[in-house]
Order: sequence, then structure tokens, then C-alpha cells
Amino acid sequence: MTNTRQSTPSSGTAEKKFDGFTAEEREAMREHARDLKTTARRGARATRADGESDVLAKIATMDDADRALAEGIHRIVAVAAPDLAPKLWYGMPAYARNGKVVCFFQSAQKFKSRYATIGFSDQAHLDEGTLWPTTYALRELTDETEARVVELVRRAAG
Repeated sequence: MTNTRQSTPSSGTAEKKFDGFTAEEREAMREHARDLKTTARRGARATRADGESDVLAKIATMDDADRALAEGIHRIVAVAAPDLAPKLWYGMPAYARNGKVVCFFQSAQKFKSRYATIGFSDQAHLDEGTLWPTTYALRELTDETEARVVELVRRAAG
């Protein structure tokens, strides 16, 4: 009699093979490549309005809850840090200084998470001692939350 039983991990449960990036992460990378190609095609004739148009078009594709938050973040950045230029970054609305992303909005829908986030890159001027947050969960833009985001964006833009 031949043994046709296949071995399983010692835990007794089948493990999924780690495939590297999730489908959402792979799609974000494809979006980033498209964003870079679009920017390269525009070249020297690219304007701030192009980036603004791209960001607003991306926001328009979001579900209602994410769209409301993204519109609020876009409005806040435009007022609190008008020197930051809107652009797409991995398919997300982002705001850059000299071409380098300072802050970005990530919809909950994009990575199937329970909340949207506003994040800040290492280009942001948010350093506080030896430890500080760079990404914030965002579920609603209340007056208090909006005031905090305005403060963060102003500081980040330096």
C-alpha cells in the first residue's frame, strides 16, 4: 500500500504561501508607474493645475466616506500649505515640495482597511524628540480633528 497522504505543517493547519505583495499593493505600484509615466510625458510643460486635476479626478473615484475625507484634506492642504503641489503618489492624493511628497491621503477603500489615513513622509517637518507619529487614522473630519490636521499640515510644510 502506498502512502498518498501529504505532509502538513506541524501546527496541523494548512498555511497560505506568502506571495510577496497583496493585490492592492501590486495595484498601487502599477498606479505609481502610470503616475510617473504621465509626469514624464508632461515634462517641462507640466503645471500645478495638472496635478490638481489628477488629484481631484482620483478623489472623485472614491466611495462617499473616503471622498468626503479626501476633499476635506485637499481643502485643508490648499489653505494651510499653499506651497505644496498636489500630485498622485501610488494612486493616492499627495502634496509635494520640490517634487518630493510631504503628506498624502490614503482611502480606507484602497487597502480594504477600516479607516482612511493621512500620512507624512520624511520630508515633513514633524520631528519631535526621538519618536513621533507619521500616519494618523482618520474616520471623520470634526472641527477638532480638522484643527489638528491643519496644525500638522502647517508644521509638515515648514
